[in-house]
Amino acid sequence: MDFAHDSRTEEMQGRMRAFMEEHVLPAEAVFDAQLADSGDRWAWSRVPVLADLRTTAREQGLWNLFLPGEHAGVEGAGLTNLQYAPIAELSGRSKLAPPAMNCSAPDTGNMEVLSMFGTPEQKERWLHPLLRAEIRSAFAMTEPDVASSDATNISTRITRDGDEYVVSGRKWWITGAMNPDAEILIVMGKTDPDADRHRQQSMILVPRDTPGLEIVRGMEVYGYDDHDHGGHAELVFHDVRVPAANLIGEEGQGFAIAQARLGPGRIHHCMRALGLAERAVELMCARADERVAFGRKLSDQGVVRDWIAESRVKIEQLRLLCLKAAWLMDTKGNKGAHTEIQAIKIATPATVEWILDKAIQTHGAGGLSQDFPLAPAIAGIRTLRFADGPDEVHKQALARHELRRQAGLREQAGAAR
Repeated sequence: MDFAHDSRTEEMQGRMRAFMEEHVLPAEAVFDAQLADSGDRWAWSRVPVLADLRTTAREQGLWNLFLPGEHAGVEGAGLTNLQYAPIAELSGRSKLAPPAMNCSAPDTGNMEVLSMFGTPEQKERWLHPLLRAEIRSAFAMTEPDVASSDATNISTRITRDGDEYVVSGRKWWITGAMNPDAEILIVMGKTDPDADRHRQQSMILVPRDTPGLEIVRGMEVYGYDDHDHGGHAELVFHDVRVPAANLIGEEGQGFAIAQARLGPGRIHHCMRALGLAERAVELMCARADERVAFGRKLSDQGVVRDWIAESRVKIEQLRLLCLKAAWLMDTKGNKGAHTEIQAIKIATPATVEWILDKAIQTHGAGGLSQDFPLAPAIAGIRTLRFADGPDEVHKQALARHELRRQAGLREQAGAAR
């Protein structure tokens, strides 16, 4: 088995490392200050330093890297998942890197949906402005009144009325929707409650300024409102009317579209989380080398060394699993990588959460403060154990697949005897 990256990946890694060190990391404090002074805490995409970073990313060929090769005709970089994986990992080291390269969620998933399922008119109106970062978007799926871990529970209604659809329902945790530049929402709801449970749902495009769409409030995660990447909104659709041409794909195709969207999204999240874990280990080691407790540096304390060693082992394990999932997505398709995608979604957030916890512990009270990026990081990574499906759903599906696989092996062994 060849574990080496190909020449294009190595070349892009070099570019990405330089971009991070020379431009992104020095801009973090500038971004926070400019956003605080802007007068609109939700308008992160309008901060001047981010515009500068985007210009640099474009010039250096670090733009829309998430979009796979088969969609390269719509301004994608044409990278495979395996090529993109180490680049996404490097971007996870800073909250600024993904939006600087137009590779941040939920826009990436929405662009993938539109590139795969959108009509030519939908692509022209919404996809191309998104690919140019002229607008932002949101994905409205989760609801407060049902267990959204089971997507078939979605209760928002999308009802045909002549040349229009009427959208009625309530959504929450809609990432990015607080941003005034989020001009379009992809909304999932039921068009036919009496159909097969996986054919009841559809997806439709709802412009943010459509009459009847109410933005109720921004949600908080452990006290953070995540305004620096668009926040998470609670929305109500009061009989919102949009043209029938806004339907994505066909009626009843919503669940399948959601699965197509979430597969790449899950692996992208996990790749970026690895970069966050690497930065946490760097901070942990630096802090351990400079602090003294009970007459010795923290880095000489056995318990801290244990945390550092365990962190390195865990990161290496996760990276190999992520790369395997990416390789399978490229060679076998998303369905062929289903088990591995579930495995990384189970393992990565919880493991990175553990690493961040040890980094915080090494920093002492400072780790809980605004002086280091660890407190908001652990709040963010905790949400990833819900985003794109909670741990328990992935474990149940993975166990079901393993039980079937083992039963098949027993049958084969019995037939061979």
